[in-house]
Amino acid sequence: MHSLVRPLLLAGAVLVAAGAAQAQSGAKITVSGYVRDAATGENLIGVAVVSPATGEGTATNTYGFYSLTLPAPAAPSDSVRLLASYLGYERSRWATVATANASHNFRLRSISSELGGVEIVGNRGTEERIERSTRMGTINVPIAQIKNLPKLFGETDVLKVLQLLPGVQSGGEGQSGLYVRGGSPDQNLILLDGTPVYNAAHLFGFFSVFNADALNNVELIKGGFPARYGGRLSSVLDISMKEGNMQEFHGEGAVGIVAAKLTLEGPIKKDTASFLISARRTYLDILAQPFIKSQLSAEGTGGSIGYFFHDLNAKLNWKLSGRDRLYLSGYTGYDKFYARLRDKDKNSSDYSRAEANLGWGNITAGLRWNRVVNDKLFMNTHFSYSKYQFEVGQEDEQRYTDNNGQAKTSKYSLRYFSNIRDLSLKTDFDYAPSPDHYIRFGGQYILHSFRPGALQEKGNFGDVNAQTKLGTQTLASEVGLYAEDDYRLTERLKVNGGLRLNGFLVRGTFYPSIEPRLAARFLLTEQWALKASYARTSQFVHLLVNSGIGLPTDLWVPSTPVIRPQRAQQVSLGAARTLNFKEEAYELSFESYYKPMRNLIEYREGASFLGTVDSQWEDKVTSGKGWAYGGELFLQKKTGRTTGWIGYSLAWSKRRFPDLNQGRIFPYKYDRRHDVSVVVSHHFSPTFTLSATWVYGTGNATTLSQGRFLLGGGQEYDDYGDRNSFRMRAYHRFDLDLSKTKKKKWGEVVNSFSIYNVYSRRNPYYLYYQRGYTDFQGNVQEKPTYRQVSLFPIIPSFSKAFKF
Repeated sequence: MHSLVRPLLLAGAVLVAAGAAQAQSGAKITVSGYVRDAATGENLIGVAVVSPATGEGTATNTYGFYSLTLPAPAAPSDSVRLLASYLGYERSRWATVATANASHNFRLRSISSELGGVEIVGNRGTEERIERSTRMGTINVPIAQIKNLPKLFGETDVLKVLQLLPGVQSGGEGQSGLYVRGGSPDQNLILLDGTPVYNAAHLFGFFSVFNADALNNVELIKGGFPARYGGRLSSVLDISMKEGNMQEFHGEGAVGIVAAKLTLEGPIKKDTASFLISARRTYLDILAQPFIKSQLSAEGTGGSIGYFFHDLNAKLNWKLSGRDRLYLSGYTGYDKFYARLRDKDKNSSDYSRAEANLGWGNITAGLRWNRVVNDKLFMNTHFSYSKYQFEVGQEDEQRYTDNNGQAKTSKYSLRYFSNIRDLSLKTDFDYAPSPDHYIRFGGQYILHSFRPGALQEKGNFGDVNAQTKLGTQTLASEVGLYAEDDYRLTERLKVNGGLRLNGFLVRGTFYPSIEPRLAARFLLTEQWALKASYARTSQFVHLLVNSGIGLPTDLWVPSTPVIRPQRAQQVSLGAARTLNFKEEAYELSFESYYKPMRNLIEYREGASFLGTVDSQWEDKVTSGKGWAYGGELFLQKKTGRTTGWIGYSLAWSKRRFPDLNQGRIFPYKYDRRHDVSVVVSHHFSPTFTLSATWVYGTGNATTLSQGRFLLGGGQEYDDYGDRNSFRMRAYHRFDLDLSKTKKKKWGEVVNSFSIYNVYSRRNPYYLYYQRGYTDFQGNVQEKPTYRQVSLFPIIPSFSKAFKF
């Protein structure tokens, strides 16, 4: 362990010393504070705060805090002037006669509702332009834009919008999973208010667990990972919840085809404490229940069959002092499918009852303390809890009369469940000694608890009682330390260099990991920049995915003395610039990447989660390697009446496992050669918006039988050939959304009409084998073939949202 800490301490000392040396060159003055929304008190992330006189600037961090160190005024009477600028908000200027460090909190006013049109206005020359940032593969999608885009079944879905970005795809038609740059779902670190969420899907993957009404910021990092993030190979999805309106009580909600939601927020004590609570539930089970019961009754059976999901977000926000703030946030969500069938006559001596259910859900909680240590140093300490569990249950009861005429009752119940739980303590520091340096450092400890499979079985068969319970938990400790510096070497060259040290202890085995991170940009001209990044990453948790679509029965398992941690490296090269056309700005970027991966795991042929208890899962998997590489083109327009983007990806993703496909390399199931997305949103007026999306993708790879043979005894044998050697048809789809806003005395109502799959494309969901038919004379009447199953034709939907 000491060998891990020493390099980090050395790197941290070098970074801090470099920043301190820079800060001491000449008399300096530091201005720091927060930038917040004037109406709600919500912290604003990524706001540009600049000094017009010197051109020096910075941006607010994840908690809305900024710190800017500038040359002290030449004379005591000279003013220090700052300008705060943010997309969609009015500029705010501040000036003071200062000879010492000062503090100022900006309050920005939204301008979108006051425009003659609902044109989104930017402030050219004040925000950090794409070519001047060191970050690569990082995209922020505004919540307002997410809500404007077309919806499936009237539900706004954050993850489905992210699938429209280059380098990101879904697992299948309508799915909300994220497959980023050839990676698998478990390789995405999904954070909700800094707490990991292990399963982000409702309705078997068709909706995500994130309620957009409760969110403040969504950021996706696909490559060039800063050192402060660790534990995953493919991406980081960092989602922040709203903090609650500190000025006045507000609410919003929506009613769609499958679900309804309501969000309430307001001050507990104005400018001191606030709350947020947001709830959502589907009501398909309630609407369908009368029809289901009627059908069961017609068949002489009682009971019910149904499915529902619900989730709840809550947050409390206390301003303890001018330098201290405390947050308590939590999330819980659950899905349940159930079937309860019974004979109508409960008193009959011949009676049977059967129940089956499948349930899964997340619980997260976080306690966060922000402190401004001094004008240049910001601290965030976060204690969090996260749990994901799924369970499958079955219960049967039967009453009968035995051969001796005695009444007997037999009962049987089976419960299989799997879960993962985390307790984590993390402290992060942001240190801004000068505009040329932005230093971050900190550490994290995580206590993991894994229960890959536990089986509880009970039986009462006549006079015989039986009870079995199998399944134990595995505890593991994970530690991470990091330091990084966003450092401007010259006006043209800027780098973000860092080092992350990870360690994982499980069953007496310790896995260390030293992970250098580096990103750089070089300005060729004032408009064009070359960018490059390198990141080494490790992952100590794995997801065992069943074949077919992703289900909640996928198992989270740890690295063990037998199963080694996943490792990857990613190298990215690219270019970026801001284009100005007819007084409007467009961001253009191109990135290419290469990502080798090792110690990936998959089930062996024919294995699944069924019967997996204790450490049996280790005998069912095989380890292998993977490679992902490609290029991505992204053109985005953020301002004006018309906003949106065009994205294109050219990509390859391959795997190799010694025990699969006879050890030969095969394409990953979600290897997709071409991926195109076009997203457009146009505001005709302040109250009328039209949005459209069009996507195209190469068909998914799948494994099909190349021949079928008849063996002795009528047994059939399939020759499948190479794994994933067949391509389904290409996928493409066009969606539309029309939104009309009506102003009311108490607030506003937004009516949205969406059309999913406008031209009703029959996109492939999966293929199945259709047997042929031969008559008695041996003549082939119908040849055997594979048939395509399509899931969603054209689907219109309507939703009504409201604010007050």
